[in-house]
Amino acid sequence: MAYRMNMPPKEVRASQKLFGTDGVRGKANVYPMTAEVAMQLGRALAFLIRNGPHRHRVIIGKDTRLSGYMLEQALAAGIISMGVDVELVGPLPTPGISNLTTSMRADAGAVISASHNPYEDNGIKFFWRDGFKLPDETEGKIEELVSSGSIDSIRPTATKIGRAFRMEDARGRYIVYLKATFPRELTLEGMTIVVDCANGAAYRTAPSVLEELGAKVITLGVEPDGKNINHKCGALYPENLARMVVKHGAHLGIALDGDADRLIVVDEKGKVVDGDAIMAICTSELVARKQLKKKTLVATVMSNIGLERAVSRWGVKVARTRVGDRHVVDEMRRNGYNLGGEQSGHLIFLDHTTTGDGTLAALQLLAVMCRAGKPLSELASIFEPVPQTLLNVAVKQKKELGELPEVMKAIKSVEQRLGKSGRVLVRFSGTEPKVRVLIEGEDAARNEAYAKEIGNALSKALNG
Repeated sequence: MAYRMNMPPKEVRASQKLFGTDGVRGKANVYPMTAEVAMQLGRALAFLIRNGPHRHRVIIGKDTRLSGYMLEQALAAGIISMGVDVELVGPLPTPGISNLTTSMRADAGAVISASHNPYEDNGIKFFWRDGFKLPDETEGKIEELVSSGSIDSIRPTATKIGRAFRMEDARGRYIVYLKATFPRELTLEGMTIVVDCANGAAYRTAPSVLEELGAKVITLGVEPDGKNINHKCGALYPENLARMVVKHGAHLGIALDGDADRLIVVDEKGKVVDGDAIMAICTSELVARKQLKKKTLVATVMSNIGLERAVSRWGVKVARTRVGDRHVVDEMRRNGYNLGGEQSGHLIFLDHTTTGDGTLAALQLLAVMCRAGKPLSELASIFEPVPQTLLNVAVKQKKELGELPEVMKAIKSVEQRLGKSGRVLVRFSGTEPKVRVLIEGEDAARNEAYAKEIGNALSKALNG
């Protein structure tokens, strides 16, 4: 079985030069992640949300990157210059901004973050007033407004200029919301949890939530300095978390990424449990409680075939989408599903939230553990992954895969050798200059060799 995710058609790329799979992203202070572009994005967003006589507002949050100060001020200036007010909340997880946008009846929310990327990168992504990320067509309108200069002459003056406010209780509001998603009859008393916040946006919220629910919390990655976000810590680097879980005899470890919208956990034995396994565990619980809508789980093409095998025992189907939590959410909203996510740890519980939320997902998993009275390792045993190899190939340019004959030849060759027992997925990253090669098959050593074979062909074709 083969999956190929090519780049979008050329006409789509031409109309979306700024926005990728998750907002605008790049190296901070280098186009497009400059203060000038941030200001233009703010003006364009503000122009689109002005739809009545009431005072409009945008919530702006960020992670802990050094460049966040620069982009926050520029984005706010752009929004204010169009006569729209801003509420500055400072460092707060991406899903926290989504939640505040809806709970405060704001017109939009903005997050300044490059998620799991290193500190020198940054990004800007937007939420609409309903708490969901902007659809492609709205992002296209923003980009058109930025590039055309059609709103340059719109300059409110005097009292019509917007204002900026600092929201002092944003963190507390988000913590209360998170705690409310945890079953009231349950408690985390008696549990020891190690949490790694990646020196990112959740460095205060995640430990507080767990402690207030009764857990003994051991913290890692809670000393951000503007440069150490995601640096050998968090969801991308769970090795230290695993060691600390074993050292302290903890019940589990929780790893978040820089903006805390994804979750990776470690069981009591120090074994990493990824998004696929968490989805399998939570699917089991929702089925048992007759709460999984339409008995369907939504996952992306990156999820392991073992996920489908695991949930099929409960009569659950897996609907697959393109990579990116926004595509998972779109599929869920379109068809009325309530659980979905990615192997990487973006998990969406649509009964509670509108986007991936690492802390919220951890609470749902902890609720399953509390009700079952079983260790995480036992719960995770329901999921048996087929061996996968994921190879990231750095490239200097991006082209349609169909325009690369030697690459297509290598892909088809591997597909033939894998047969029906495996699959190949080759896709360009939407956030980094990389091509991701995924090989899934019963033989791990062969998977690695096949990935290198395709990777070599890609490198020759795109780095020449």
